[in-house]
This record gives sequence, C-alpha cells and structure tokens, in this order.
Amino acid sequence: MSEIYIGYTFKVHPLQPAVEILIAELGYAGFESFVETEEGTIAYIQKEEWREDILDDIQILSSDEFEVSYSLEEIEQTNWNAEWEKNFNPIVVDDICAVRAPFHKKFDTAFDIIIEPKMSFGTGHHETTHMMIQHILKNDFKNKSVLDMGCGTGVLAILAEMKGAKSIDAVDYDNWCYLNSIENVERNNCERITVIEGDASALKNKYDIIIANINRNILLQDMETYVSCLNENAVLFLSGFYNDDIPIIQEACEKYLLKFEEKFERNHWVALKFIN
Repeated sequence: MSEIYIGYTFKVHPLQPAVEILIAELGYAGFESFVETEEGTIAYIQKEEWREDILDDIQILSSDEFEVSYSLEEIEQTNWNAEWEKNFNPIVVDDICAVRAPFHKKFDTAFDIIIEPKMSFGTGHHETTHMMIQHILKNDFKNKSVLDMGCGTGVLAILAEMKGAKSIDAVDYDNWCYLNSIENVERNNCERITVIEGDASALKNKYDIIIANINRNILLQDMETYVSCLNENAVLFLSGFYNDDIPIIQEACEKYLLKFEEKFERNHWVALKFIN
C-alpha cells in the first residue's frame, strides 16, 4: 500500500535567502523532503504526520521581508517516484564520475554511481552535491575514515568508498533519507558504509574527513560537534550555502583554528575545504 504525502508548493520572492530559511523551518516542523524550483520549493510531509495548523510556527510566512504563497495537494508516493524517473537525467562530473539511475546506460567513467533518488536530496544535480563530488574527486580518500553528514541519497558516501575510504558513517535525521541511503549503498555494492539515522547528537566517532552538505544554520549550530569529531590533520568539507555566507562560515571555522584551503562555486552556491 502506498504512503500518502501532502505536498506544499511554495512560491517565494525574493528567492534567497528565503528558500533556505523556509526549508530549515519546515524541516523542524516535520516536513521530510524538498525539491527546489525556479519559484521556490516543494515540501513533502507524510499525511499521517500532517495537521491543519502545521504552518502556524513557520515564522517566515509572516515576515515583511518576503512574499510567500503556497498551495497543497495529496500525492501518492509511487506516482511521485514515477515523476523522478521521468525527469531524472544522468550527470557526469569533470568527465570522471557519473551519477545515474538504474534505468540509465552505464557511462565510461572512472566512477559510476547508481542512485534511486526517490524523495531524498542528492542526485548530483544540485550545485552543492555537484561541488562536493568535485572535492571528493580532487582529494585523497585512501584509507581515510569519513563522515557524510546529511547524507541524503548516500551519493557522497558511496563515492568516498569508491575513492578508497576505509570506513564511512553516513548520517541523516530524515527517515526517508536513511532508508534510501541503505538501498543505494547496497545497489552500489558498498561494504564499508554504515548508515545512521540521527543528527549531530548521534556522532560518536573520530574522522579523517567530514563532509557536511546541509543548510547554513545547521552547519553553524553543529560546528563545535563536527570539530570535536576531527582527527589531527583532518579535512572538513562544507556546502549548502551561498557565496555571501562565506564570512560567517569562515568565522565559525576559524574560531576552532580551522584553516580555509579551497572553494568551488556554482550559481552562487559554494563548497569550501578547511583543514585543522
């Protein structure tokens, strides 16, 4: 039996940083998955978790700085997944790494990742995922212990294993992402990835490399925890925010003596590398 979701289509003006704030607030309210659009975002919540006053605590809706309108509809999960298949095109990053669905032909690339995205974030199409793939491709992961924080589909954890990481923890608080990551890990025959459902409070291990592709506010909130999980001479990759956010992110990192090393940028989104 298919689960029923409520889908909210939000139109936002101006788009940024409103969409980022909106997604963060909706996440805290219980929305599971988001698809950013040219006009805003579509947010999904299971019908059994939905209530009529679900948006009462979404503060941005009453902000004078932004115009936000929305509509909602019931969506069957199976139909939603069919939309993914219809619209999900494969991508190739730097001619080295392909990210494709099971129904796409295999690419002649060094790394070939098969992702069934369902309702999780991380197909490689979003600028932040694309840039994090670039960072992984460019850096040494051989025999490293890795954390993929906010793993979404698990695509970055999967690439980390393909790059030779000895152990990877893939963590996401979203149950749908947790289950989807498990499926994708198995689909790519990975053996060194442990998928964990939870947030930063679930982190118990130390890592040589931490990958965190989340929104700015969560990164700032959990920075101290990430730093406490870094081994000596470790690397921290951060994304999920815009070029204008770099000063506040860099300030938070430098507070813990992390040094900025490299930046990728795509359509105003950025992905940064720090070392300790």
